[in-house]
Amino acid sequence: MQTPSQNKNSVVIDTEKYTRSKTEDESLSDLGEPKEFYYTRSLTKRLLRWGVEARGMFLSMRVDSSSNLISGIAPAPLCERTDTQFHKLFFLWFSMNFNILSFSAGSLGPVIFGLGLRDSCLVILFFNLLASALPAYLTTWGPKIGLRQMCQARYSFGYYGIILPSILNMASMMGFCILNCILGGQTLSSVSNGNLSWSVGIVIISVISLLVSFCGYRVLNWYERIAWIPVLVVYVVALGLGGKHLSNQPPTEPASAPAILSFASVIAGFVITFSPLSSDFTTYYVPSVSPWKLFCYSYLGFNIPIITIQCLGAAVVLAAPSVPAWNEGYENGNVGGLLEAMLHPVGGFGKFLTVLMALSVTANVSPTLYSFGLSFQIFMPFLVVVPRYLFSLLAIAIIIPLSIVGQHKFYDTLTNFLGLIGYWASAFGAIILMEHFVIRRGDFSSYDLRYWNNPRKLPTGLAALGACALACGLIVPSMDQVWFVGPIAKKTGDIGFELAFFATALFYIPLRYIELKYKSLV
Repeated sequence: MQTPSQNKNSVVIDTEKYTRSKTEDESLSDLGEPKEFYYTRSLTKRLLRWGVEARGMFLSMRVDSSSNLISGIAPAPLCERTDTQFHKLFFLWFSMNFNILSFSAGSLGPVIFGLGLRDSCLVILFFNLLASALPAYLTTWGPKIGLRQMCQARYSFGYYGIILPSILNMASMMGFCILNCILGGQTLSSVSNGNLSWSVGIVIISVISLLVSFCGYRVLNWYERIAWIPVLVVYVVALGLGGKHLSNQPPTEPASAPAILSFASVIAGFVITFSPLSSDFTTYYVPSVSPWKLFCYSYLGFNIPIITIQCLGAAVVLAAPSVPAWNEGYENGNVGGLLEAMLHPVGGFGKFLTVLMALSVTANVSPTLYSFGLSFQIFMPFLVVVPRYLFSLLAIAIIIPLSIVGQHKFYDTLTNFLGLIGYWASAFGAIILMEHFVIRRGDFSSYDLRYWNNPRKLPTGLAALGACALACGLIVPSMDQVWFVGPIAKKTGDIGFELAFFATALFYIPLRYIELKYKSLV
């Protein structure tokens, strides 16, 4: 293996160049380039003074008299991995999922799949406990190697092979943002008695989320620590006002295996898709932190809000037909209107709480916009020259029109989206785990960070992409979607999520060993 002096294409991160006490300008100047090079636009200068995060902008470092690029997706230097406030991770995932979207996802069991409360809650419980283990575990990798999740995946998919998962990841993130913005817009509109359209509500939610995402890692962590508090107040008041109606559950038909497995696929898709961005928020933690501590914080941060609120969503929609005011508010699948109807008895205070519930989705959209820019730099590496906040602007420019177009088909969009994205995220997780535990024997030191940005030194990605392609031969017949039901799924329900994981893992190992015969391990 070549040393940095032998290979001019490698990037060495000189941790002596970075200290947490320096300002952004000082750090940039230390890298050997005039700071004016980085702030060529007056807009960027102004935004930096207002507190917009500069991390993720183009940086330059000289190694062996050649200029190499380091961006916001570069490995975090050891001297920057000093954060010991590990509890922030719990509140990050808790606030991201303690919102109206979790409520809506839980309602899919009764509304779409015809399940009763007991069966819906059992599926919600067990499949969340199962599927959340993967993203919770991957959060423990951030402090160990200091890489964002999609950048770390280059050590399995390769420099160019990771482009396809990056595209799928961005599509998944945009899908969640669209769903959240639709829900937030609906809820704001319900407060105004129709004077505020859903479209205007969507724009308001999008702009607020954008402003929060501008402020970067530190502000996001602070925001997520408090964002769940008003939401908790809303749910407590709603239960206090309408909890007596939740016992009015209508009789339901016995659950079929296809209905249970299809709903399970949707539930799994809700949480497992956090895997491609798991370590994005843990790269600054000290490497000595116990992996079990991070895992437990993340695992609880996922499951406590998701399981609780999804079960509540199932219970409320089942009880809605027996409460005329709820049923009226829920007309045409308006989840925001349903919650507003639950809070209506307390008058103006109820409207205030409904607004807080609408704003709860920003705690999910803002961190997603943060990770969107990181994935975009993996998708198009030459865009490291672009400030991260511009990626957030691009994302919002996509989210707003698509949210407005899809606002009246929310349940169809939610069901199809959650069911579909679970397939690729499950396959992605299988490859990452097989690479780490089977190929690298669980050794983090085998990831040579000098070559994180070097296509020649990274895997070709043919094994990873080939495994995914072969797995599709089992995934497609096992899919149960509105637009396609495979022959296996007709008898079993949707088991594509499960087969995606096991089939991809099975195919990847022999293909990766074949790849290693022709290319050394990096």
